[in-house]
Amino acid sequence: MALRALGPAARVELPGGVPAWSVTDPGLVRRLLVHPQVSKDAHQHWPAFIDGDVSADWPLRIWVDIRTVQTAYGYDHGRLRRPLVPAFAARRVRALAPWIEKTADALLNDLAGAASAAPDGVVDLRTHFTSRLPWLTVTTLVGLPEAMHDGFQAVNDTVFTTDLTAERAAANSAEAARLLADLLELKTEHPGDDVTSALLVAHREGALSERELADSIWMMLGAGYGTTAGMLGHAVVNLLAHPSQRELAVSGQVGWDQVIEETLRHQAPVANFMMRFPTEDLHDEPTGLTFARGDALVINYAAACRDPGVHGSDADRFDITRPTAREHVAFGYGAHYCLGAELARLEGRIALPALFSRHPGLELAVAPERLDPLPSLISNGHREIPVRLERNRE
Repeated sequence: MALRALGPAARVELPGGVPAWSVTDPGLVRRLLVHPQVSKDAHQHWPAFIDGDVSADWPLRIWVDIRTVQTAYGYDHGRLRRPLVPAFAARRVRALAPWIEKTADALLNDLAGAASAAPDGVVDLRTHFTSRLPWLTVTTLVGLPEAMHDGFQAVNDTVFTTDLTAERAAANSAEAARLLADLLELKTEHPGDDVTSALLVAHREGALSERELADSIWMMLGAGYGTTAGMLGHAVVNLLAHPSQRELAVSGQVGWDQVIEETLRHQAPVANFMMRFPTEDLHDEPTGLTFARGDALVINYAAACRDPGVHGSDADRFDITRPTAREHVAFGYGAHYCLGAELARLEGRIALPALFSRHPGLELAVAPERLDPLPSLISNGHREIPVRLERNRE
């Protein structure tokens, strides 16, 4: 709200004293996402990065340093996106539904067991369900063996954390390289019908460099896990905090797809996306703003999705009956629309009704305002979601 008050885009200072624009207007966001002279490649189009003005230990550096579809421009964007597309084809996503249903059911069994074992009946829903389901789903797509899950998840959980020390970040990078080498060796010897095997084929054919291969796998794990976990967590918390909204959903008066869209709008899973850079001076006629060549642009999805001009004066309120709920940019726009958007929606359509059907007495164990957010400028979620599966009778 404060940034929106400063206009469609406002000058901000990122951690480490890095100057940037925070873009909050949804119309401007869409125009920048499809503009042919706006790049995501810091290696080509961010002078501060190219000239060495951005320190090696800058806490957000990984988000511009990686070589994936998320940081590619022009031809390279299509080249890096192409090997990933088959994994998210509509038919393949739909085929995952029975597996997701079975997995959600098993996780809910485990959740009930954990709650029964807890002396006070309080259990962390994030650990046992809202983050666990997306993690198991994306690791299945990537082809990550179960024996490697814990190691990869421990490293992956730090990717969205933007307050790590330089020493911790270096240690994580070394561990990530070790884990990935083991995975690539395994998949080279035993390929499967998974994203890692497909990326290895593209690498052998010369379509991906070794760095792009490694970064793409980590990108898949991070994007497919943290964002969906945030979406599921916010949906549950908001429904528990708003009993009348919850009743509309569980009674079927409002569909779960609408719950998901309002959650995405109200709590964009990616709060801020790092970064984009004009390849030449760029004047935006509708807003009157001019961005200089090489300016760093942060797409502020959290603010853009709550724009009062689109969603009304109560845009900051969670309302699953909102007629404009689907008019958000939480998954991006145009050629940069999230490949995994429909998979995330499918997970939500399965996980949320399963949870509330199994546990109609579900309640938060703390007030919503006491939930701690993830320590990240990028990922929008909770550290923990303590709940009771049955209403406290005290």
